[in-house]
Amino acid sequence: MRRRPPSSSHHEEMKTNGKHPPSRLCFLATLSAVFWVLIFYFHFAVLSNNPINPASSNAQHFSKDNLPSEPLVMPHSELPETDSAPKNFPFTRALRTLENKSDPCGGRYIYVHDLPSRFNDDMLKDCRKLSLWTNMCKFMTNAGMGPPLENVNGVFSNTGWYATNQFAVDVIFSNRMKQYECLTKDSSIAAAVFVPFYAGFDIARYLWGYNISVRDAASLDLVDWLMKRPEWSVMGGRDHFLVAGRITWDFRRLTDSESDWGNKLLFLPAAKNMSMLVVESSPWNANDFGIPYPTYFHPAKDADVFVWQDRMRKLERKFLFSFAGAPRLDNPKSIRGQIIDQCKKSKVCKLLECDFGESKCHSPSSIMQMFQSSLFCLQPQGDSYTRRSAFDSMLAGCIPVFFHPGSAYTQYTWHLPRNYSRYSVFIPEDDIRKRNVSIEERLKQIPLDVVKDMREEVINLIPRLIYADPRSKLETLKDSFDVAVQAIIDKVTKLRRDIIEGHEDEDFIEENSWKYALLEEGQRTVGPHEWDPFFSKPKDGGGDSGSSSAEAAKKSWKNEQRSQS
Repeated sequence: MRRRPPSSSHHEEMKTNGKHPPSRLCFLATLSAVFWVLIFYFHFAVLSNNPINPASSNAQHFSKDNLPSEPLVMPHSELPETDSAPKNFPFTRALRTLENKSDPCGGRYIYVHDLPSRFNDDMLKDCRKLSLWTNMCKFMTNAGMGPPLENVNGVFSNTGWYATNQFAVDVIFSNRMKQYECLTKDSSIAAAVFVPFYAGFDIARYLWGYNISVRDAASLDLVDWLMKRPEWSVMGGRDHFLVAGRITWDFRRLTDSESDWGNKLLFLPAAKNMSMLVVESSPWNANDFGIPYPTYFHPAKDADVFVWQDRMRKLERKFLFSFAGAPRLDNPKSIRGQIIDQCKKSKVCKLLECDFGESKCHSPSSIMQMFQSSLFCLQPQGDSYTRRSAFDSMLAGCIPVFFHPGSAYTQYTWHLPRNYSRYSVFIPEDDIRKRNVSIEERLKQIPLDVVKDMREEVINLIPRLIYADPRSKLETLKDSFDVAVQAIIDKVTKLRRDIIEGHEDEDFIEENSWKYALLEEGQRTVGPHEWDPFFSKPKDGGGDSGSSSAEAAKKSWKNEQRSQS
């Protein structure tokens, strides 16, 4: 033990050196400072390089071969300290992956929840219950694409064509996600979180003859499961997304009346934070986004797409315009009857009438053959705003003619150009309904060189409008899945940066959601729009699940029944 020296010796040393001895207080202060320097060094230089919030394993039914166990994330010490990524946000590490230029997946990682099988695979095992009128089991084959189509009449290519059900996006999208190149098991670096819940298949089982408790059960169960997960707490679900291959009105039951339509998934508080991709979205709500209906074409490689595009360019099209559909006799606002009358009277229009019983409208070969022989394809509203037919026609290189902006322009803003005149013709419904404008004359007024440019634009859009074979992956082309996933990533990334920078859109008006989707980069406010008359919110209990929207959904189901008769 160190002993204190005698006072006399200490006094003599002072005399010898001629200096005052250092104070004990100074010595202790110095020792304390060194101690705290070491503590701070250990904390920032060592601990900051450890993984943050390690995630649980990814879904076991998703391939783990392409899930990086050690993501390529630069250690914090190598990243510049910027205001865009402070350390006190739980998604900081995910944003930092954007700065790692050596990582091809930087800023693109997707984490997939490992949901219990009752939310997805069990539904497919019980596929006969997925539709009241249709045996969906055959449509679940080939990763959701359905049975292959034979190229009997030479209408299709020899490979890549399937009898795909228009409501099969749930399973097609989930199977495509299994091939996504930037899946991760580490949720802390994820740009977005995918929820592989088959929402469309779930509600399809219970739309007819079931009470609201049964219709809502899986949605409530899902939300309860998600909110208990650590991934949910990062952004309260605002970085989560899911897919439903049905129109939004099937998920927007406004009341708890047993007679009201659908379930209330999209009205659940937690679901309002998530993004749901549907084949038709609501113009008045901010938590759903339109993605294309599936077509019959699911190429396995880029070359299949290029060959098809070249073939569509070279086709001789003998009809000026065409229409495939049935009148809506029970809807006095529908212009379908007038369209059919005009087509029947025209020598340059091809009509494919659809009704009960056997019909060529239900033959993929007949439909595609008609579209391939036409310059323009008429796409009025169906039972709701949208139609699968619009995508089938564009796949055939046929220029779509829309009569309501909600049929495409405000729906598929991720997949279609903002400038709709580049690829389509717009004739307002009232021009037909009230003014009896001649469709034939309107189309003949378009110069031939403009028609040629529009058709080329449509053909160039084909890759973005199709879902590639889920069992393979395109090399250079981006399909509908790729476009949608990137849009979600961009949306979440922007939201995270806005949170960091303190940008809160206090002026956001959800009822004008369709207008925000049309804003250019950098714009934040909306005002009067030329399409306002088309989206005057119906006075039917909020416009979301009252008479007009709910009836549209019911009629859609009745016509599904008719197509299977």
